[in-house]
Amino acid sequence: MDGYQDRVVDTELDELLAGLPAITLDGPKGVGKTASAIRRARTVYALDDPARRLLLDAEPGRLDQAEPPVLLDEWQLHPQVWDQVRRSVDRDATPGRFLLTGSASPVTAPTHSGAGRIVRLRMRPMALSERGLDSPTVSLRALLTGEQPPVHGTTGVQLADYTEEIVRSGFPGIRPLTDRPRRAQLAGYLDRIVERDFPEQGHLVRRPATLRAWLAAYAAATATTASYNAILDAATAGDSDKPAKTTTTAYRDVLKQLWLLDPVEAWLPTRNRLSRLASSPKHHLADPALAAALLGVGVAALLDGAAKGHPRVRDGVLLGQLFESLITLDLRVYAQAAEAVVRHLRTRNGDHEVDLIVERADHRVLAIEVKLAPFVTDDDVKHLLWLRSEIGADLLDAMVIHTGTDAYRRPDGIAVVPAALLGP
Repeated sequence: MDGYQDRVVDTELDELLAGLPAITLDGPKGVGKTASAIRRARTVYALDDPARRLLLDAEPGRLDQAEPPVLLDEWQLHPQVWDQVRRSVDRDATPGRFLLTGSASPVTAPTHSGAGRIVRLRMRPMALSERGLDSPTVSLRALLTGEQPPVHGTTGVQLADYTEEIVRSGFPGIRPLTDRPRRAQLAGYLDRIVERDFPEQGHLVRRPATLRAWLAAYAAATATTASYNAILDAATAGDSDKPAKTTTTAYRDVLKQLWLLDPVEAWLPTRNRLSRLASSPKHHLADPALAAALLGVGVAALLDGAAKGHPRVRDGVLLGQLFESLITLDLRVYAQAAEAVVRHLRTRNGDHEVDLIVERADHRVLAIEVKLAPFVTDDDVKHLLWLRSEIGADLLDAMVIHTGTDAYRRPDGIAVVPAALLGP
């Protein structure tokens, strides 16, 4: 376990294990679920091993007798273990008994949802604060209090560093690699999705090139609300034999089962007078490095704006889209720890748009703009000020995340924070 990098979700996991009998840690392959879970387990069943699966089938009562916490790793490969855990929890609901990890939703669903017995927790790739880029000075949790805390700090992290982080990946086993091995590893990760993970989910890909093209088009739509029809058109430009809608719907379903698509849903407020809001999600892959790999772009191409030869779904700067995706990943990691959710806001006619909305359980919100720039102008905060005028006290705080060096509050109260200085 030497060299383990602490994760934000570790604190959540410990809090939940202290009070609940069974937790399942969900997320894509390679995100670090097993490494986090095994540090807490005293008994481990690796269910990608057929012998361990047979053992549990032969003696289901072993789960009751095993020393807790019991880790059931890759439980989706042996879905019946879910019901075994549920029944065991019904017999003994002592906190901290079971940890399950899963890299996909099971093909054969358990007979029972597990509601009330097994609580789900999402693990995402590493946020910037977990990567050690700099020491955060601004807490998302503090901003969500509504007390508008002081904002301060200076960082030496620059645009080139953020661009490097986009392509390096937040997967713990990939990011330490040097350039060529990392590119090969990301390519292999994507190959596995098409060649192995889809069949394991019960979906044989008859036209792998079409799935790869669809994935690249989805990557090009990162941080946009492009329609799925537009994504399909970009993926099959010049192709008279387009796949059926049911085929591309199956792509989306399987990729969600694998935790690889991570769209941000639209914010649809329930307690204020805002109306005419669009409901389309913003598209994101689990890690912006996967998007960069699918589009075949590295640091130099992104910085030069020379990312050509891939299907674009919207005009604009690709680096800006991928930077927003990186920040979205950060915010989702931090917001989950603060028991909040991340959404986005856009009016139907597009006259107002706020990149990200972090919503507390009481429906009050923190509004955030993401800017690929080292400074912030009045024009950059106009939508935040509009939202403040619309929802009043329901706006806890507002922030612009940028690529500059200094964190501060503007005279209008808007927080300005370099990405590297934001933490949980």
